[in-house]
Amino acid sequence: MKAIKYLVMGVLLTGFSATAMAQEEEAKAAIAAIKSNAADKAELVKIAQKKNKKNAENLVKIGRTFFEANDTAEARRFANLADAAAKHKCAPAFILMGDIEAIGNEGGKAAGFYNQATFADPKDPTGYYKYALVYRKISPRGAVQKLQDLHAQRPDIEVNEMIGRIYSLSLKYNDAIEAWKTVPVQKMERANIVEYALANYFLGKHEDGLRVAKEGLQKFPRHGALNRLAMMFNYELKNYEEAQKFGDALFNRTDSAKFSNVDYFYYGLTHDALKNYDRAIEEYNKAINDTASSSLIKKENIIRKLSDAYAAKEDYVNAIAQYEEFLKVAEKPSANDYAGLGTLYMQQATGKQGAERDEIFKKADQVYSDLAQKYENASEYATLMRARVNAQMDPKSEKGLAKPFYEQLISTISPKAEKDNSDVARLKEAYSYMISYAFLVKNDKATAKDYATKLHEIDPDNEIAKQVLSMK
Repeated sequence: MKAIKYLVMGVLLTGFSATAMAQEEEAKAAIAAIKSNAADKAELVKIAQKKNKKNAENLVKIGRTFFEANDTAEARRFANLADAAAKHKCAPAFILMGDIEAIGNEGGKAAGFYNQATFADPKDPTGYYKYALVYRKISPRGAVQKLQDLHAQRPDIEVNEMIGRIYSLSLKYNDAIEAWKTVPVQKMERANIVEYALANYFLGKHEDGLRVAKEGLQKFPRHGALNRLAMMFNYELKNYEEAQKFGDALFNRTDSAKFSNVDYFYYGLTHDALKNYDRAIEEYNKAINDTASSSLIKKENIIRKLSDAYAAKEDYVNAIAQYEEFLKVAEKPSANDYAGLGTLYMQQATGKQGAERDEIFKKADQVYSDLAQKYENASEYATLMRARVNAQMDPKSEKGLAKPFYEQLISTISPKAEKDNSDVARLKEAYSYMISYAFLVKNDKATAKDYATKLHEIDPDNEIAKQVLSMK
């Protein structure tokens, strides 16, 4: 009896095995035809569907192949066939349905299918992951909760790394960092290490970000983004020599790194800080010519730093030319930005002589005149600077070039009921000039004493005021 029993079982198993093998072969043939878009694709698919009408696994494989071939209609049909064959308990079928909705920008529907996959197979992490990635756009907290549900089902799976990524993609950097802190950097995926370091950069946590980047580099020493971030963090922390080392590694010892204006800009900043001005200028120019590669660094900021580098090496011709370009491209230049051009002209005039120097001072004077016209709240400062510029062109005050500007300052500031330290300092300067002009140039003691009295009122210890007032 036992012999007969085992013989029957063997025959049944052989028949089952043969059927399974046939199903598998038909499915493989259909999949190959779909991938190659063979002429007999439709016929082979029809045969595979018939042979596998109760084999959900193979039906999903065929549907997935259609999906990868961008035929979502057939992919959806086979996903539904697989779902029916498994009596609505086929997680891969729901995942395929979710993928179809996801590429059609139907996030809500996609999340619904991924959620069904987690109920169909609570131990399979795929549905949880895909749900979280889609649902994060609707509710990052809801996406995180789903990952925590996975951890409850599968304590062996670390979900905090994924939770950190969900928060990072949702721009919730503090939450992302808190999640990533629980995961050793050495165990994290490379992309998440980069995102972890970046989250710290966006929050200005440069020391923490540098630690993450350096730990990541222990695992991926030739990774471009990690070397880039290490350079940036070191620069922000004023570790300029270290920043240069990582910059050198970025440009010379990384695998498949694509450089952007951020790289050139920070490398330029690093050389600038080390007073390697020529190299800094070279890198800033590269950054300007590559502004399309990143929106993180604005072109106007690069040009401004380029001007500063030229000024640092006292090449004021180029510094001024670049600064004028900066003012042209700046989205909303401030009063301080405009005043910066006047400062450059003043610096350029230093060391020049005669007519050449006066021509430069005239350009500075025009800048401050324009400044007063553009920004009403900067008019006092502009007037003060025009007074100083004209005083430089008339060092002995013989022409009284600075006189109208100091008089304007006095008439503007002296009536103020309350004067701050800046007001007092400007009045002292104006009164001192007017005393000197009246006494030394015009020999007008009465007027000199009048201004000396006013100067004494705001600065009783002023020696010039005392001397003038003591004269008979």
